[in-house]
Amino acid sequence: MSVARRALLAVVLAVAAALPAAPAHAAERPRVMDALGDSITRGFNACGWFFDCTSRSWSAGSYSTVNSHYRRLAAVQPLSAYNDAKTGAKVSALPGQATTAVGRSAQYVTVLIGANDACTSTPEAVTSVPAFRASVRTALDTLASGGGRSVFVSSIPDLYQLWQVGKGSSSARSAWAAYGICQSMLKNPTSTQQADVDRRLFVQQRVKDYNAALAQECGVTPGCVYDGGAVFGYPFQRSHLSTWDYFHPNTSGQAVLSQVTWNVAGPAFGW
Repeated sequence: MSVARRALLAVVLAVAAALPAAPAHAAERPRVMDALGDSITRGFNACGWFFDCTSRSWSAGSYSTVNSHYRRLAAVQPLSAYNDAKTGAKVSALPGQATTAVGRSAQYVTVLIGANDACTSTPEAVTSVPAFRASVRTALDTLASGGGRSVFVSSIPDLYQLWQVGKGSSSARSAWAAYGICQSMLKNPTSTQQADVDRRLFVQQRVKDYNAALAQECGVTPGCVYDGGAVFGYPFQRSHLSTWDYFHPNTSGQAVLSQVTWNVAGPAFGW
């Protein structure tokens, strides 16, 4: 190769190296989106006492302060948004929600589910990992049908972190006890007895196992992007929690959730 050709090749390679990497799942911007999951995506308790506040959903909400995925996408082109998450839903409801999203011709679908599978009355009632994985697999297969659909899967928030930030608050402890919230993790919140320590660690590990299943199943699904554990790893504070139950995100928490997830979804899909 001549000196001139080597020099030209060096320039081409240098320019190519300087260019930003192409998105892993480059996709057209959607005109229809759907949000699947549970009470977190419904915005439960984000604006009032024990009811859904869908306008403040991190995914499909319209509230300006939250700046949801919907608002970010709709700022560029018209977009119809649905919220088919259900308060109280466990992962077993996800396949049905996925079928609804396909029926709506959703081109972009967000998924955040699993907290209710780990948050039960007792550790014995926690959903098994194989059962969790099976429901996720069925739902993602449904969403992948027909091709061309972009799916974003969020990790489940760290429930152990929830206990840590709330246990020092008498208001949080009172709410957890009065409403029976996530007793598999939050029962006896100030106890250091080994049984209580072991119970919390069991639930924390189960959430980690669920997140591993979400990552693996999304990883083998065309058009699916997992958040890489971004939501689980975010160190949310008590100020991000609704003061009605000290469990669900308030408006500030929903805004944080939107930003943390969009930081992954936006670049991954090239949006």
